[in-house]
Formats: sequence, structure tokens, C-alpha cells
Amino acid sequence: MSAPEPSSPESSAARGSGPLVRRLLQLYVGLALYGASSALLVEAGLGLEPWNVLHQGLSELTGVSIGVVSIIVGAVVLLLWIPLRQRPGLGTVSNVFVVGLAMDGTLALVPDVHAYGVRIPLMIVAIVLNGAATGLYIAARFGPGPRDGLMTGLHRRTGRSIRLMRTVVEVAVVVTGFLLGGTIGVGTVLYAVAIGPLAQFFLRVFAAPAPSAGPTAAAGASRRRAILRR
Repeated sequence: MSAPEPSSPESSAARGSGPLVRRLLQLYVGLALYGASSALLVEAGLGLEPWNVLHQGLSELTGVSIGVVSIIVGAVVLLLWIPLRQRPGLGTVSNVFVVGLAMDGTLALVPDVHAYGVRIPLMIVAIVLNGAATGLYIAARFGPGPRDGLMTGLHRRTGRSIRLMRTVVEVAVVVTGFLLGGTIGVGTVLYAVAIGPLAQFFLRVFAAPAPSAGPTAAAGASRRRAILRR
């Protein structure tokens, strides 16, 4: 009986391309859905997630679309990674652009709604969709978003908990955004309460196979859990 032929580099690459394609698809679908869900929260008009309160306030102040403001703020936050010694990944850079473009695109397509019978279900759908989108792009393992990386970087530099860093940053963001004209409401509170459990659930649903079971993979899983426990 002849010995099995060793696998060639080409066949190994072919086998590895499937998970990579899946992860790339998860990343960009997740980011696009994140932007779309944020736009639906804007349309519902019942309160936005913390960073979009700031984005909307800056949009009201400058007259620039909320999606473009999101891109600019994301780029500025990414620059703050430099003194924190954070390393961006493909997902980090993609997050800056894809989310903002998807927000503006969705806002251009979705008609204005005024009746509470539509706005309340729209808010709920948007929050659930945001949780699914978060699970998708985090599970793709291409790096955290700029804002998440800011909080984990502050955690490492200060020694304070990620939960505390998130609270401090997002309270400052919400207050500033509100003072600039951003929308705070029941949607903001519901988002704050629901997004952690939703993202944790969808992270398990969409978890991509890890490239290895070594320390690097374990560390990555630990970081994802830490982000969702904030």
C-alpha cells in the first residue's frame, strides 16, 4: 500500500482560503450592517448609541452628514492609538470608512418615519441588528474598531478596568454630543442595556474557526470577551 502523498503548498492555500473568505465576508457584511443599523436608530429618533450621539451633534453643528462625521471622528480616534501603542488591523481601518458610508447610504434610502407605531419597532430592530453586526465583525478577528481599541489601549496604559474606561469615555461622548444637539432617549438606554448580551450571543453564533489553538488564539478570544464585558 503506497504512502499518502504530502500535501502541496497550493492545496494547503486552497484549504485555507475558505475560512479567510468567510472571515472577510463577515467583516464587511458586519460593518455594513452596523452602519445600516445605526442609520435606522437615527430614523427612529428615539435615542442613539453613545458615539452616534456625538456624531449627530457634530453633524448638526457643521452641516456635514453624520456618516462623514463618523469617518472623521473614527480617523481622529485612530490617531490616538499612536501614543497608546495600539496596532490597527484590517478591520480597524475598514471600520472607519465602511460604517460611515453605510450610514449615509441607508439614510438616503430609508424614508422618514413619524408614527410611534413604526418608530418603536424600528428602534428595536435596529438594536438587534446592531448586536448581530457587532458579533459578525468582531468574530471575523481582523482587529477591533477604533473606539474599542481606544478603550482597551487606555485600559493597558492606565491599569484601570475596561469597564471603567468605557464608562468614562462614553459618558463624556454622550454629554458632549447631547450639548451639541445629538439625540438621547429611550433608545440610548435600551441600547446600553441590550448591546452587551446581544453582541455576546451573536459572537458565538458567528464565531469563525480559529487559525490555531495556541496562545495567540487564546489571547484573541480573551480580548474579545473583555470587549463584550465592558
